[in-house]
Parts: sequence; structure tokens; C-alpha cells
Amino acid sequence: MQLIDSEIDRIKTVRGELPLEVQDLEDEVAGLDLRIEKMQEEIKELELDISDRKNGTKDAEVAIAKYKEQQNNVRNNREFESISKEIEFQELEIKLNEKRTKEAKAKIAHKKEVLDEAKEKRAFRAEDLASKKAELDEIVAETQAQEEKLVKKSEAAFKKLDERLASAYTRLRESAVNGLAVVRVQRNSCGGCFNKIPPQRQLDIQTKRKVIVCEHCGRVLMPEEVSEN
Repeated sequence: MQLIDSEIDRIKTVRGELPLEVQDLEDEVAGLDLRIEKMQEEIKELELDISDRKNGTKDAEVAIAKYKEQQNNVRNNREFESISKEIEFQELEIKLNEKRTKEAKAKIAHKKEVLDEAKEKRAFRAEDLASKKAELDEIVAETQAQEEKLVKKSEAAFKKLDERLASAYTRLRESAVNGLAVVRVQRNSCGGCFNKIPPQRQLDIQTKRKVIVCEHCGRVLMPEEVSEN
């Protein structure tokens, strides 16, 4: 089972950091898409505000013309002053619209610069993502069938283990950097932590009558491989 799982690990190692790189790039592109969409909406809102203020200015100009015409027909100073205040109010509205329009145009210009930068960055990241995905897809295509076959073999072998051994194997696999829960004796030492193994214990390992684990790292020990000449 360890040999099967180690082969699965080897296949995953071939892919390296590509899956994580692809995921990071996908997240970054998605984030840029949201940012671009938000800025486009903000620009539309500012443009709508400019349009509304333009219409407001036109309405104020019409009102001023109407009030000035009324001033020609006033009957007393009080009516004249009242209309003058209305004209003054409309003129202030026009000035305010001009100020807000100028501010909005400056904001739009700035946002468009930021938007262009975001679009350029998005295009660059999308190109990089496409390249990384193509590379990953190629590697997956080459190894997927083999990996699926090995995974099935691993699952079948795992079911044959008793619950205690299965739990220990999983725990050791997860805690070991190299994923090795079962190792061979190498030069009288544990193949995992490389601590020396007493001779009597090595004899017990050779007999394979029971599961022997390393006293230091807890890995399951197998006899040293004997090369055939």
C-alpha cells in the first residue's frame, strides 16, 4: 500500500505547485473582474450625475429667464426682492452644478486611469493563467488514468487493514513530510528517521511475524531490500 501511495505522491509531485498557481491566478483574475465591474459602475454613476446636473442647469436657466420676465411686471419692491432671491438661488444652483460636474469629471478621469491599469493587469494575468492551465492540463492528461488506477488500488488495500493499523497509517502519512508511513531498514537504521535499530529488533523485522514500528518515529519497518546478483 505504501508503494502505491508513494507512486501517487510522485505523480502529484510532477505537477508541482502548478495546481496552487492556477488557483491563485484564477482567484486574482476573479478579483480583478469584480474590481473592474465596480469601477465601471462608479463611472456610470458619476456620468449619470453629470447628466442630471446638466439638466438641472438647463432647468435653472429657464427658471431665471422666467423670473427676469416677471421682474418687468412687478407692482412693488417686495415682489421685486422676492423674485431677485429666486434668481439668486437658481444662479447658486448653476454654480453648484458646475462645481460638482468639474469634481465628477476629475473623478472619472482618475477612475478611468485606474480602470485601464486594472484591465491591463487582468489581461496579463489571464494570459499567464491560460498558459499555466494548459501546462497543468497536459500533465494531468498524461498521468490521470494512471493516478485513478492507483487510487482505486490504494482504496482497496486500505479496506484490508484493520481499523487500528489504518488509523496509524493515515496519521503517519499525514505527519511525514515525504508521506512515508512504511519504510525499509537501511544500513541497520530506520529508513524514515535514520536512527539505529538494535540487532534483535532487526531479526524480528526479518521474520515478518508481526508489525514492528520504529521506536523513534513510529513508522512501520520492513526488512532491508536484498539485491540479487
